[in-house]
Amino acid sequence: MTSPTTPAAFTPFAEPTRKVTAGWITLFATAWFGIWMAQLTPVQLLLPLQIDNLLKPTDWTESVVAFGIISGIAGACALITYPLTGAFSDRTTSRFGRRRPWILAGTVVFAVSLILLSIQTNIVGVGVFWSLAIIGFCMVSAAITATISDQVPVLQRGLVSGFVSAPQAVGTVLGILLVTELSLGQVVGYSVVAVALLILVIPFVLVIPDEVLPKVLRPKFTLGALIRGFWINPVAFPDFGWTLFSRILVNLGNALGTTLLLYFIMFGLNRPDTAEDDLLQLTVIYLVTFIIASLGFGRLSDVLRKRKPFVYLAAYLQGLAALLLAFVPEFSIAMVGAALLGLGYGCFMAVDQALATQVLPSSHTRGKDLGIMNIATAVPQAVAPLLGSAIVATLGGFTGLFVASAVFAGLGGLAVIRVKSVK
Repeated sequence: MTSPTTPAAFTPFAEPTRKVTAGWITLFATAWFGIWMAQLTPVQLLLPLQIDNLLKPTDWTESVVAFGIISGIAGACALITYPLTGAFSDRTTSRFGRRRPWILAGTVVFAVSLILLSIQTNIVGVGVFWSLAIIGFCMVSAAITATISDQVPVLQRGLVSGFVSAPQAVGTVLGILLVTELSLGQVVGYSVVAVALLILVIPFVLVIPDEVLPKVLRPKFTLGALIRGFWINPVAFPDFGWTLFSRILVNLGNALGTTLLLYFIMFGLNRPDTAEDDLLQLTVIYLVTFIIASLGFGRLSDVLRKRKPFVYLAAYLQGLAALLLAFVPEFSIAMVGAALLGLGYGCFMAVDQALATQVLPSSHTRGKDLGIMNIATAVPQAVAPLLGSAIVATLGGFTGLFVASAVFAGLGGLAVIRVKSVK
């Protein structure tokens, strides 16, 4: 019996060399716009308000702690879902490709969970369905991120990664704007972002081709091999390890500085009556500088063929923004901090994503390895409310929170110095 062979024209796992088109980038950016709006509008506004309305606490810190616990549980789900989705998509042999089935499945799980979350009337239900929503978010984002390594050449990755990050700011602002300016209630607010998610992601699934993995190339599945694959030896692959560590620190610093922002405006700046409008104003400032930085610095890093200097700059700009909020707690200074934070995090999100695709241990396991790398984005965002609430309650209030944010961002900038294979 002869062994099965791969198609003659098939070059499995090869580094892409053909530039992606403007149409590809447009659909990619549109999908991310929907993903970020569906994830960050609840984090920034809908979920804290829902928890507060359910608990009706006598002390506002009770709501912060509950928000933190729910986010922490969701973060544990992300810790598992990201690498699992990546690993399973690496070995998917569907005729629709490796990534597209997971993008579609994750989008549906995410959207349905958000709609069910909107009708919960107790805190346990909120925790369950927010965790399911985060599972869906991780599924779709892990699979669509892997398309960068699959289809985008190295010298376009800074630009394309900018179109992962720029929609983050736009999606957050538009989501908050829809909920606040149109006075959408809880159920309608969640439902609007869920429907928008479906409408914005599905065109990418339908239009963008996805290379099919021949079954002959699919590795034999064993549970032991799957579990072992989640361990990437930082001694054998130090650049992957340092990039992962840097990403965890910088994202934790950013998350500490942003996830409790509504509470900071209400109770740190003593502006409860204007908190939602203030949040929208700060987010718009953040949006403008974030987009400029992510697209501008992402493209510039491609032209200069350098990634690390941009990551240093991004980390320290975030640290500076946090220190301003820590020691000059005034709304006018908060606007300056929002601008600096947008510049720093926009630059980081674009360039660090491109850097991450260049330090992967194997082209055969891009999805799984990027899934592990993406843990460093999702988990800090999920655990930051819990950690942040503990810092606010026990270590100096919001001043302590923003100092911690600056420290983590600065350490993340230092960690990337140890990466050797990428300039």
